[in-house]
Amino acid sequence: MKEDGEPELHEIDRFDRGVGWIAYPGETMERASHALAVPNEESDDDVWVIDPVDAPGLDDLLAEFGSVAGVVVGLDRHKRDAATLATRHDVPVYVPEWMTGVAEEIDAPVEQFGRRLADSGFESIRIRDSTLPPWQEVGLFDGETLVVPESLGSASYFRGDRERLGVHPMLRLTPPRTSLSGLDPDRVLVGHGVGVLEDAGAAIEDALAGSRRKAPGLYAKTLRSALGI
Repeated sequence: MKEDGEPELHEIDRFDRGVGWIAYPGETMERASHALAVPNEESDDDVWVIDPVDAPGLDDLLAEFGSVAGVVVGLDRHKRDAATLATRHDVPVYVPEWMTGVAEEIDAPVEQFGRRLADSGFESIRIRDSTLPPWQEVGLFDGETLVVPESLGSASYFRGDRERLGVHPMLRLTPPRTSLSGLDPDRVLVGHGVGVLEDAGAAIEDALAGSRRKAPGLYAKTLRSALGI
């Protein structure tokens, strides 16, 4: 599902104050990364990079939006190229203070954050913090843009029948309703696949409401795909 080899920058999710990209467009996993620009009255806008996978041309893309202020790890399994990008731009990697074991595995300076991501204007949402299965995930929300690194996605293995977004297959029976329901953002950006830039609140509510009911169909689709039938 994860592709190796030479990355190729494929842009997704562009809006006025942000952009996303997939570094390996052909992979099934569709690992997506994002950059969010926040106004800075003293200099260029601050750019916060979320769960990056590096690719040629990435620095030029980021420069369109401002100067990189920090790199964020949104899921304990999404260390990806965070340290590489942070080192290149001489900024810290930001990790939630409750996300255990991640900071020690990052070969770059690390800053921890609590309810807010530094001075970015983004509130943090503890989407999941569990040991069975091991899963620590933080969402980011500024009232307009919601970033969900893993619990929701638009890659084909996330989506059930007529879903624009789907709950992760491992969470289909226990969807994150408490943390994500009722937020109603203008757009939602996800860690696997393209985001939803219109009627995002409705797409989230539909994904959460149909999570259990559509699980059997999703699992059957995934099995058929794995078997090539």
